[in-house]
Amino acid sequence: MFKPLLLALGLSMGTGAWAALPSNEPIQPIEPAKITNPAKVELGKQLWFDPRLSRSGFISCNSCHNLSMGGSDNLPTSIGHNWQEGPINSPTVLNSSLNLAQFWDGRAADLKEQAGGPIANPMEMAFTHDLALGVLDSIPQYRASFKKVYGSDTISIDNVTDAIAAFEETLVTPNSRFDLWLKGDKKALNKTELAGYQLFKDVGCTACHNGSAVGGNSFQKMGLVEPYATTNPAEGVAGLTGNDADRMKFKVPTLRNVELTYPYFHDGAYWKLEEAVDVMARLQLGRKLETKQIEQITAFLKTLTGEQPSFTMPTLPPSTNKTPLPQPFNK
Repeated sequence: MFKPLLLALGLSMGTGAWAALPSNEPIQPIEPAKITNPAKVELGKQLWFDPRLSRSGFISCNSCHNLSMGGSDNLPTSIGHNWQEGPINSPTVLNSSLNLAQFWDGRAADLKEQAGGPIANPMEMAFTHDLALGVLDSIPQYRASFKKVYGSDTISIDNVTDAIAAFEETLVTPNSRFDLWLKGDKKALNKTELAGYQLFKDVGCTACHNGSAVGGNSFQKMGLVEPYATTNPAEGVAGLTGNDADRMKFKVPTLRNVELTYPYFHDGAYWKLEEAVDVMARLQLGRKLETKQIEQITAFLKTLTGEQPSFTMPTLPPSTNKTPLPQPFNK
């Protein structure tokens, strides 16, 4: 799962073989979401926006993965319960269903497993699963929705995370200008953007940033050629395995919608996309790019911004006299 992709693969195939036909490009288009269970998705959407799943009654999933801001929060690290500073940059939730695993270190195998983590994390939503279930069970409309979708009056954390994951699976961003180009619209990109894409392949970026998500499908060490200087304490995969060889190894982030998801890297240290391109070229590929080359690659990356999720905001069911009161100022 954590074996790095061979850098030579991207270098050797950057210009020739992949350039022959769009179908052979290292990046594939994103396809629109297919919703097979609208009721489950709608329930998941309500849960996604419901701050009552947090101890404070103020923090929802959308707080750190704001769907109006590229599925992230545009902060170096997120703000959790009692204004706690999060330990790591909040990755975008857009197209997260395309990731091989969730979280920077891959500790959750899928979206369903990931959805349960923040609720019980004392630095994030600071609740417990049992307390969250108690809130939902106190609200008749939620009980009715869960019975409609899952066929039972009993609300379980398994069903809660399943519904949230179903909603997250719809958060894909198809029809970027680059996707339109891949599908045959040769006027979708200008000369600068095309030059940037060719350079993106030539210097080896596609060794890690490939597939429909342009990333998210491998784990790589941050700082292959030069060490990455950071004060962020995150150890990456090593925090799970205890293996020093996994230190600073993180899931490769998706580059879809990357112009929206600043600041960049696991520590959120770089706010400008041009700076991120420069850092990655030097530290991962040993390449010192010229200003014009950085501008070309940046122009290409901005063509990866797709259609943002569009939906009617949910109306959350009201609390009842049995619903536990929020505790926004209690430690």
